[in-house]
Amino acid sequence: MSESSAEVVADAAAAAVASATGAAAGGWRRATGVAGAAIGVLAAGAAAGVAIERLTVGRGMRQKARLALDSAGPYGALRGMPGKAYADDGTELYFEVDDVEPEAQLAPRRRRLFGRKAPVPVTVVFCHGYCLSQDSWHFQRAALRGVVRTVHWDQRSHGRSGRGVAQIQDGLPVSIDQLGQDLKAVLDVAAPEGPLVLVGHSMGGMTIMALAAQFPELVRERVVGAALVGSSSGRLGEVNFGLPVAGVNAVRRVLPGVLKALGQRAELVEKGRRATADLFAGIIKRYSFAARDIDPAVERFAERMIEGTPIDVVAEFYPAFTDHDKTEALVYFADIPVLVLAGVQDLVTPSEHSEAIADLLPESELVLVPDAGHLVMLEHPEVVTDRLADLLTRVGAVPAGATVSGYGSTSSTAQPG
Repeated sequence: MSESSAEVVADAAAAAVASATGAAAGGWRRATGVAGAAIGVLAAGAAAGVAIERLTVGRGMRQKARLALDSAGPYGALRGMPGKAYADDGTELYFEVDDVEPEAQLAPRRRRLFGRKAPVPVTVVFCHGYCLSQDSWHFQRAALRGVVRTVHWDQRSHGRSGRGVAQIQDGLPVSIDQLGQDLKAVLDVAAPEGPLVLVGHSMGGMTIMALAAQFPELVRERVVGAALVGSSSGRLGEVNFGLPVAGVNAVRRVLPGVLKALGQRAELVEKGRRATADLFAGIIKRYSFAARDIDPAVERFAERMIEGTPIDVVAEFYPAFTDHDKTEALVYFADIPVLVLAGVQDLVTPSEHSEAIADLLPESELVLVPDAGHLVMLEHPEVVTDRLADLLTRVGAVPAGATVSGYGSTSSTAQPG
């Protein structure tokens, strides 16, 4: 995208702010049609103003295709034993547990992959990223299902969890520290005892760092392994999202006011996002994936998760990332096996952030995946699952020799696993 096009988007966003503060409702609707979609997706881990190619099929046909994918797409359909925990402000946090199947009930494929030796009773806790849900771990959940005990939970105001009480009732901003406290509340209910492996993508990795900063004894006593996927320990305010300097500066100049305005007009903005669904889909694809042959059903699956995050939630969470700095908390993971993994072409949390984490954890395993973007666990699930299985083997959660190699390809010619 050129600098001039980035400035055009920034100007449109500025117009949205002006409309919110004094223009008529009709002017607001016109301004938010594009600004709501572009800035909303920027806050969802993308960037405003992506130039996408015009599709050659009609809008009606594209809508039918989305509906067909929604009805037939197999991703995100896995469910476990449901449970609820409550944050310190009363927010309801939804989680699901997949327990280990009895040895006699394991399918032959899983017996071959993981062997017969009884593993250590470890609970693997998956933490999802910003504007996603627990379903973003679909492939990893499918591969490990019944083999090791797993907990999948939805962050406050995401997925099936309740809206943040402190945000709705008290108007308090969301902080990464609050998310760390939320994770502790989930652990107290879903995994109150026994060793833990913590797995986090993007904001989920930051949540794990916040847990360590506030509850270091828990990490020292119970956490036996961790995986940080496409995450960052700080300095997110310097990310340029693949934009030229002028474009980044222009967006940052208006972003705080735009987000505040959009959050106050959530209903109108949601209409704008729906009206610009094609642009929205193009932006999501640009900032979620790098490979060109992604299964359309996986692309649509990612769209649905991000579309399902209300714009006021997008606005509430975004400022927390600028303030995020948990570099010092990494020391609590220095003596345990840690997997640090990122897509080389991640424009949201660039792989340099993962390299910085690995530099502070010299005993960690750093994996940089070529041709991968921010949603690497959906784009290249076989790589993520294989390295995660190796981590679980190292901590004794699954027997030595376990492998999930080749599971879960998401190329456009692949069949769902």
